[in-house]
Amino acid sequence: MIRESLLKKCLHALGPGLVTGASDDDPSGIGTYSQVGAQFGFGMLWTMLFSYPLMVSIQLICARIGRVTGHGVAGNLRRYYPAWLLYPIVLLLLIANTINIGADLGAMSAALHLLVGGPVGWYTAAFGVTSALLQVFVPYHYYVRVLKCLTLALFAYVATVLVIHIPWLTVAKETLLPALSFKSEYVTAVVAILGTTISPYLFFWQASQEVEDQEAAPTEHPLKQAPSEAPKQLARIKLDTWIGMGLSNFVAFFIILTTAVTLFAHGVTNIDSASKAAEALRPIAGNFAFFLFAAGIIGTGLLAIPVLAGSAAYGVGEALKWITGLEKTLAQAHGFYAVIVLATLAGVGMNYSGINPIKALFWTAVINGVIAVPILVVIMLMAVRPKIMGAFVVSRRLLMVGWLTTVVMGLSVIGMLITWPK
Repeated sequence: MIRESLLKKCLHALGPGLVTGASDDDPSGIGTYSQVGAQFGFGMLWTMLFSYPLMVSIQLICARIGRVTGHGVAGNLRRYYPAWLLYPIVLLLLIANTINIGADLGAMSAALHLLVGGPVGWYTAAFGVTSALLQVFVPYHYYVRVLKCLTLALFAYVATVLVIHIPWLTVAKETLLPALSFKSEYVTAVVAILGTTISPYLFFWQASQEVEDQEAAPTEHPLKQAPSEAPKQLARIKLDTWIGMGLSNFVAFFIILTTAVTLFAHGVTNIDSASKAAEALRPIAGNFAFFLFAAGIIGTGLLAIPVLAGSAAYGVGEALKWITGLEKTLAQAHGFYAVIVLATLAGVGMNYSGINPIKALFWTAVINGVIAVPILVVIMLMAVRPKIMGAFVVSRRLLMVGWLTTVVMGLSVIGMLITWPK
């Protein structure tokens, strides 16, 4: 009984951080991880260890901003910063998320086609419309349970190692003592990985979900208004975020590992999508690995698309002073839900246009890496302003790691531009 009670408490504590971390391994991310695993072998495994504390620090800061102020990132931007800074950031978020949605829908549809055959175009429309309808008409407190359950899809990528041989000593050596390179393709791959693991939509989503959770609980309030609630809530946020981001990077590590030990080892280095990675696995690792990889793409996409569309809607809605929230009805927050529907349908439309969403997978991560830098700067400035955070400005240690993350992201982008082929 004691163990069962402890387990229930832990599961109850896991919320925005868990869903945010799990959504980070979306089909676009899977495509990026598969590509670098196939292209560089074990040479990129180190990025998962390196990026873990960086992404935890930023997501902790974003979650604290939401819980302390009772407003998301865009809401605080609107209140305390000029419009010329707010609107470009929100616009960049909307564009990047829409492209990401289109790429994810394309990958999900291609994966379903690999599993059962049938029309890819119809699958794309069905996935997009279903996701939009669920977000609009299912209350958040029910829908979030579905999102939590979908995090189990990530373990498909851990299970694949059960059917392939892993040279663990070599893996450990190349993870802890990597051979770094300053070649253009290597630096660009690092930017893509960082853009996948430290993505702007994750900043907006986790902050806004903290607000959503607080508003859904009658006994909870923004910490600026109720400092007595801080010890419990900040401890929960810390646990939730460390576990959520840990799950994200743990799974990403195994995706890179799987494709490195199969595709890279057999000379299959040109993988530009998650579905192609799944298809290439079949003759090398067998049908079981292929099935797990392809099914995981669909499961993670069902989790990620609501997060992508929702974070865009929170950003736009808060910037324009709309009523926002997945717990609100369509009549209460019609503008908010309109952004969700339009962003999702635009993503669907990408797959019917001349744009190739499969090729967009990798470059979506690069775009996220580039636009993350100015957004991170603003978030870090927010986190230390007493006017915004009151008595809950972030600690010196968290501040240092947050700024380190911002600098690393900035230097990686600069490195990519410097080494870009002329």
